[in-house]
Amino acid sequence: MTTESSELPVGGGVQVAKLGERASRLSGNMGVGELVMSVLAFSAPLTTVAGFIPVLLTFSGRTAPAIYLVVTVLLVLFSVGFTTMGRRVRNPGGFYSFVTAGLGRPAGLGGAFLATFGYTAIGFFAPAFFAVTIQSYVVDNLGGPEIAWYWYALALIAVTTALAYRRIDLSAKVLTVVMVLEVIAVIVFDIAAFFNGGPADGGGAGFSLPWITDASIGLAVLFVVGNFLGFEATVIYRDEVKNPDKTIPLATYIAVGSIGVFYAIAAWAYVAYFGADKARDAAVEDTAGMFSSAMVNLTGKIVVDVVSILLMTSILASVLSIHNVAARYLFSLGTDRVLPSFLSKVHPRHGSPSVSASLIGGMWAVLVVSFTIVGVGPEKLYPIASGSGTFAVLLLMLGTSIAVVVYLRKNREEGDSVWKTTIAPVLAAIGLAGVTALAVINYSELIGDTGMITTLFLIFTFGLPMAGAVLAYILRARKPDVYERIGRQQL
Repeated sequence: MTTESSELPVGGGVQVAKLGERASRLSGNMGVGELVMSVLAFSAPLTTVAGFIPVLLTFSGRTAPAIYLVVTVLLVLFSVGFTTMGRRVRNPGGFYSFVTAGLGRPAGLGGAFLATFGYTAIGFFAPAFFAVTIQSYVVDNLGGPEIAWYWYALALIAVTTALAYRRIDLSAKVLTVVMVLEVIAVIVFDIAAFFNGGPADGGGAGFSLPWITDASIGLAVLFVVGNFLGFEATVIYRDEVKNPDKTIPLATYIAVGSIGVFYAIAAWAYVAYFGADKARDAAVEDTAGMFSSAMVNLTGKIVVDVVSILLMTSILASVLSIHNVAARYLFSLGTDRVLPSFLSKVHPRHGSPSVSASLIGGMWAVLVVSFTIVGVGPEKLYPIASGSGTFAVLLLMLGTSIAVVVYLRKNREEGDSVWKTTIAPVLAAIGLAGVTALAVINYSELIGDTGMITTLFLIFTFGLPMAGAVLAYILRARKPDVYERIGRQQL
């Protein structure tokens, strides 16, 4: 293969690439705002506020807002080392590249396997959840026919696959529009809740700091951390953004900070409306209908109908964001030739990972059909998919935080700040280790199942990085050229 090099414009800048590898470069023109919205969409703001925060309140009550702020501090600490390393490891492989650079190729490939499974699993929860949501709305609100859930799920997968197949700028525009509408809906709820709060004898709008001895603190923290997953996308889209060295760090801090503050205020709005002393009981009594009942009382049924539609578009935006991230992991593994090289095919017009995006959509569709045939309903699917995927990505984040510490200590540069290269990354690693321990302890609650299912998923998840490491050693012995590419090391 030729080793001649040529300058190739990537992400608004110029990077050096081998002529034979032009086809493995993605392209796009996202700015800070679009990148932040792509990250925010991952957590589905309206879905989180309407569906996940009421569940959080059943665990934490009046401490829910503060838990969001505590986790925000932890992930800002993580972002310090994350962005510092991102300026030095300029590969678009996300955590895959970072773990490889810090801990070596075997660990990096194990991390890539974790990420691919994690994001694919998290994304698969959405079609089932979407199906249940829209099915209920069509039957109960519109008086329409009761269409089987899998048709709605397959329709969602078809839409997100079509968008993920095309240029990332189109997905970014769709996500931006949907996110703006969702944010407006949540802000309306927040303002109305604070202005029409519950009576003072219910505890008012005060909230408390959480403590390690609080009941269910582990589950509460896990739920909150899950709302932040996806900010890795800022580095995954490196080839598809304008001026990545400035855009990515800025977008990362904005995304992490805004997610934390946005959800903390929304959780506080619940506390203000129901009363700090009564919020937990209200959540336990009507977890699924807590948001809707509050919105009806605060704004009227017409607004609730609009919000119900936005809730469905929120799920669509979330699965599209996850679809794009999962596809780019397959693309990276195909580019490195760890997986079949056809996964690295770039669409000649859209500059997108069209084959990988299609494969992710195809896998989800096959899974929907398969579970339908064996009689597994959507209510069973989405907690297992979401919980197992979240744990896999959390485990990967812990590995990445350790890799950041190791890499920045080994590759110190003149003028490096001790805060950026040591203190913040070490604190983040310690914090994420604690969260991971909580996840293991509470794993059965995280996936909504117990017994053999819990054991099998734990074994499978911890087995993934081990399988990746074993494969890396096999590649080192049998295909050293492929081994050298692991972690997007050869661009």
